[in-house]
Amino acid sequence: MTSTTGAGDDATVTAWALAARGGDREAADRFVRAVRGDLQRYLTGLTGDPQGAEDLAQETLLRALRGLPAFQGRSSARTWLFAIARRTAIDRLRYERSRPRLAATADWTAAADGAQRAHPPGFEEGVALHDLLAALPADRVAAFTLTQILGLPYAEAAAATGCPVGTVRSRVARARQTLISQLATAEGAGAPEPVRRTHLPFS
Repeated sequence: MTSTTGAGDDATVTAWALAARGGDREAADRFVRAVRGDLQRYLTGLTGDPQGAEDLAQETLLRALRGLPAFQGRSSARTWLFAIARRTAIDRLRYERSRPRLAATADWTAAADGAQRAHPPGFEEGVALHDLLAALPADRVAAFTLTQILGLPYAEAAAATGCPVGTVRSRVARARQTLISQLATAEGAGAPEPVRRTHLPFS
């Protein structure tokens, strides 16, 4: 199964990455445009921070473009990119933990501005799923996001996360079980309308 959110299937995107490795700037631009959406969704699911995910996605793409000479195409370009994204997120987490935590006074204003913008189609479903995923361990979120939302095969998700295929399957199964349980609990408790009527990919 290939991703449905990027522009181009895995073979095409990988071909663009290989061409960009050889110095083709148009191919590099197509590669970036094709993977940016999936990349940001993956990092949002991994970190639970949409704003931070945007910065991480940009940093990941910069790392990927610098690392293109080493890309051999043994795996799909998306799998290779998600592995870089995971390392980028881990590096950022380690960096932030090493620094004193400072209050970002602009955070609340940015959130308020974002809330006033027009919501794209499927916004409520995305918010509901994001809220449910936020309660899960990061490794289960990553496995679920890669396979159930972005559509990567389990083998490629395993390569991206650096763990065995069986582990990915187990994490996805546990994530799905927890999410279904959370959704049932929310419905039974009289949850707000977007959560009750959302048809999420695991239900």
